[in-house]
Amino acid sequence: MRTENDTWDIKTSVGSTALFVAAARALEAQKPDPVVVDPYAEVFCRAVGGEWADVLDGGAPDHPLKTEFGHYFVDFQAVRTRYFDAYFEAAAAVGVRQIGILAAGLDSRAYRLHWPDGTVVFELDQPRVLDFKREALAAHGDQPAAERREVAVDLRNDWPQALRNNGFDPSKPSAWIAEGLLIYLPATAQHQLFAGIDSLAAPGSHLALEESAPLEADAFEAKREEELAGGNDRTFFTLVYNEQHAPAHEWFGARDWWAATTPLPYQLRALGRSVPDPDSEAGFMTGNISLVSAIKG
Repeated sequence: MRTENDTWDIKTSVGSTALFVAAARALEAQKPDPVVVDPYAEVFCRAVGGEWADVLDGGAPDHPLKTEFGHYFVDFQAVRTRYFDAYFEAAAAVGVRQIGILAAGLDSRAYRLHWPDGTVVFELDQPRVLDFKREALAAHGDQPAAERREVAVDLRNDWPQALRNNGFDPSKPSAWIAEGLLIYLPATAQHQLFAGIDSLAAPGSHLALEESAPLEADAFEAKREEELAGGNDRTFFTLVYNEQHAPAHEWFGARDWWAATTPLPYQLRALGRSVPDPDSEAGFMTGNISLVSAIKG
C-alpha cells in the first residue's frame, strides 16, 4: 500500500510499473506493423533481466503481458506513446526548446526523438529510477539527442524550485508531459502539479497528459481487495489513487490554456487497434482514459 513519503527503485512499487510499460513498447516494436518503435524499451528490459527479458523472447508464459489483457495493454501503450511523440514533435516545430518530462520513468524521448539544436530535456523522477536509466543506456553506449538534465525530486514536493535550480527558465515557452502519472498522485498532489506547470509555463507553452476519471468507489475497493487477497507481487490498484482533482481541460481552460481531449478508444481506432469490450478487464482498466493536450495563450 502507498504511504505519504514512500519511495522506490525501478523494480519496486510505482517504479515497477515503468517496466510493464517498457516491455509493452518492446513487444509493440516486434510486430510487423508497429504503431511506434522505441528501441530503448528492450534495452531497459534486458538490463533488468529475468522475466522482463524472457517475455521479449517468447518465454515467461504466465506473465500478465501474455494474457488477453496484456494484448490490449500493449496496444494502449503503443497508441499513447505515438500520441505524445507527435505532441512533442509539434511543439518543437514551433520553436519550443524547453521540455519537461514529469515522472520520466523509462521514457526514452530524450534519446530517440529528433530534437532541434538548443533543446534541453528536463527529466524529473525519483533518484534511483533516474540512476537506473542513465546507467542502462550508458552501458549500452547510447547518448541523448538533446541536452538532458536529471532533476531527482518527488513530485509531491517542491519540484518547481528543483527545476529552476537546474536551469529551467520560466520566461521562455516550454512543453510538458505527464504520461501515466496522475493516477499515482492523490488529488492534492494533482492540484500542486497543475499549479506548478501553470506557474512555470510562459505564453506559448504546451502541455500533454493522460488522465482517468475515477471509478465507482465500490468497484475500485473490490478490485483492491481482490488484488490484496491474491498474495502476489502483481499490484496496480494498491499503488494508485482513485481520485481526481479536476478534469485537466477544465482546470487549464479556466487559466488561459486552450485544451482538447481525445478519449483513448478514439485514439485506438484511429491507429487501427481494437477497443476492448467495456465489460472485460482491459475495458475496465482503460475505458475511462483520455489524452489531453493544451497550449497556453
